[in-house]
Amino acid sequence: MATSRINVKLLGRVLQLGLISALSLLPVLTRAQGTEPNEVIRVDSDLVDLRVSVVRREPINPVGELKQSDFLILEDGKPQEITFFAGENEPFDLILLLDLSGSTSKKLKLVRKSTERFVEATRPIDRVAIVTFTDVPQVISPLTLDREALKKSIKKITEPSGGTNFWDSMRFVLDSRATNGMRRRAVVVMTDGVDNALPDVFGDGSRTSFSELLERVQASDVIVFPVYLDTEKEEVKRHRSPASAYAIARENLKQLADIGGTSVYTARELKDLESVYDQVIKDLGTVYSLGYRSNNTSRDGKWRSVTVQVIGRPEVSARTKRGYYSRLEN
Repeated sequence: MATSRINVKLLGRVLQLGLISALSLLPVLTRAQGTEPNEVIRVDSDLVDLRVSVVRREPINPVGELKQSDFLILEDGKPQEITFFAGENEPFDLILLLDLSGSTSKKLKLVRKSTERFVEATRPIDRVAIVTFTDVPQVISPLTLDREALKKSIKKITEPSGGTNFWDSMRFVLDSRATNGMRRRAVVVMTDGVDNALPDVFGDGSRTSFSELLERVQASDVIVFPVYLDTEKEEVKRHRSPASAYAIARENLKQLADIGGTSVYTARELKDLESVYDQVIKDLGTVYSLGYRSNNTSRDGKWRSVTVQVIGRPEVSARTKRGYYSRLEN
């Protein structure tokens, strides 16, 4: 949601100062809340960690909860032994990342309403954080189980100003690591995907390149659910961003989704976000965490393709990241 209201030099200065301020908020996003239970960090450098989305071919038919024995992992076509499994009922840390630049900044009532609906749709066991961004991210609420506190924090979402540094804001969220490795993590990002760094878009844009962002997502244990808010017609008409930038942005969002085996959700208007968020939360309920130690012990830094199958269940399919690069020998 790019904007042309900021002088280029001023934007660069704001970016420099704002990014420093944003990075200083990293501990705030993941701060422990009240009496939430203590959790244990799971660290295993040899474990290939997968987030697997189970998709129903016929949406009206429920999948039912699956077990570890229902899954088959193939690496370069060879079966792997599953050594870690977390089912549907395992908790998530959910970060809702909201793009408030461009036309969205003038429709805060709808943004607040849809954000409240997102909070209401989440499961009680899931912690939720809310972060907004224009040229810099702002933590509206750190991760918490307290739904009432979240709803109160939504009132803090005020009319912003600035350009759109989407890639920097995603990097900020990915780098905000909680102290609870046992929880699964997901980022639900609502944006049109247009960063000021894209060609023919006014402004300096993110310092993080999109290729760098892809590498960070690939290396993280976060699953990304992009929600594409279609602002193209309005923004192109106002000469804020060219249609070519939107084409690139949509492809970028697809790549972010593909890494985690998710899909790009589309909201034609802000009022559509409530139903889209409902679907995202439903799909989160069918995400499983699987881990395995590769039977290929070579540390050659080469790409290894990964596929996951659901055994004996032709009515569903499994989606996950396409693979990973093996570690290099030290």
